[in-house]
Amino acid sequence: MEAIKFKTLTNDQDIDTFLSRFESYVGVKLPYDYAQRSTFAAGFRGEEMVGGYMLVTRPEFRSLMFVPDAVRAEHDFFKNDSYDMMEINGVWMSASLKTAAEQFGIWLRLILDAFKCRKQYVLLMANQRNLNIRHVHAMTGAKDIYEGEPMLMAGEKSHSTIRVSYTTRWSLLLNVPRYWLEYKSRERRFHRRLKQRAYSRVTAAKA
Repeated sequence: MEAIKFKTLTNDQDIDTFLSRFESYVGVKLPYDYAQRSTFAAGFRGEEMVGGYMLVTRPEFRSLMFVPDAVRAEHDFFKNDSYDMMEINGVWMSASLKTAAEQFGIWLRLILDAFKCRKQYVLLMANQRNLNIRHVHAMTGAKDIYEGEPMLMAGEKSHSTIRVSYTTRWSLLLNVPRYWLEYKSRERRFHRRLKQRAYSRVTAAKA
């Protein structure tokens, strides 16, 4: 199988494809001005874009815009300099990435790119109901800033409930072994299901 190759997206056609794939994946359309302030990285298998992520390294951060003013006024995190922060957003993976190694490859590249940005705090945001992403964020050692309905501006769209959290660049990096163990566990479960399906088909054919 052809290896996945990564590149930073610079032309409008590739960025439009990325945003379209992300919207299909999570059901949220990211604003144009926000996209302009982001760095896009994507993995390609041949000519096909199969996954990617966005890094935002200067304010304003989309995740923090959704936090209610009352929370911002009381939470100690907001005492930090916003220029010591960055945001990870736009994470998506194609359904064609079947193996744990392929999926882990996307996450590892994301982690290394985020670490190289040299920002102390890394902001994370997700649909509160997405248990898979919630589990991934927990493995980074993330601490919650806000959970609940997003504070939306007129015309803005997002999930009905969100979770905004943060981790540090070092925590993100040092937890890489945990991500690998999780993906190996997923791979074992995947192969176990394949064997069970194969056994069921053989059993059914003999019946």
